[in-house]
Amino acid sequence: MFKELKHRAVQEELMDDFSSGGEELRQALRHLRRLNRIFGAAGPTVYGFRRLWLEAGKPQSLSILDVGAGSGDVNRHLLRWADENGVKLSITLVDITEEACEEARQLFRNEPRVSVRRSSLFQLPEQSVDITTGTQFVHHFTDAELPQVVDCMLKASRIGVVINDIHRHWLAWMAVWVTARVISKNRYIRNDGPLSVAKGFRAGDWHALRKAMNISEMFVSWRPLFRYAVVIQKRERV
Repeated sequence: MFKELKHRAVQEELMDDFSSGGEELRQALRHLRRLNRIFGAAGPTVYGFRRLWLEAGKPQSLSILDVGAGSGDVNRHLLRWADENGVKLSITLVDITEEACEEARQLFRNEPRVSVRRSSLFQLPEQSVDITTGTQFVHHFTDAELPQVVDCMLKASRIGVVINDIHRHWLAWMAVWVTARVISKNRYIRNDGPLSVAKGFRAGDWHALRKAMNISEMFVSWRPLFRYAVVIQKRERV
């Protein structure tokens, strides 16, 4: 298995099969929130967002579009950061499945700063928000698809993009495989958790993406626990 981690896995996750879903998928999204808490999934998103905020001159009002948001739980940490720093945030959560949108609406039912929209990444209006984020989202796409995916995220933003995704590593794979089976009997979680790691990234993958997109600046930072924060500020391409 570990030899196979040398390259990104190409199998589709169960969550990418939009012909199924229902309550089983909604349960998986709830269990995924537990995995996110255990593995500190929000950390790289907050880190990357803060970096763009600083580079933009610390604006006191910002809009965020979280694509492939699932139930959007990592955004609770951004809202907490905004409260601590006196920044006015508005967050739009976008996902292609109704199950994810319903989970997000339920999770943020008492939070007026968060809205939920069912949409595809490829239907987003250009320059509609300040910052576009994607947490554990871009690994769902192949290497050939990634440039178009990130380009859509860039076009939707005015300031830049924050990508938070998984470091493809045998230790991370083992940790997720074990934890998924401890916390859940849901087939989505047990299959897609370890597979997400196998579909994750290494430093060379980000270098290849930078080259393919001809981006002058793509800041990549390894973050705990086996994650990458990728920050792209909107600038002229070389």
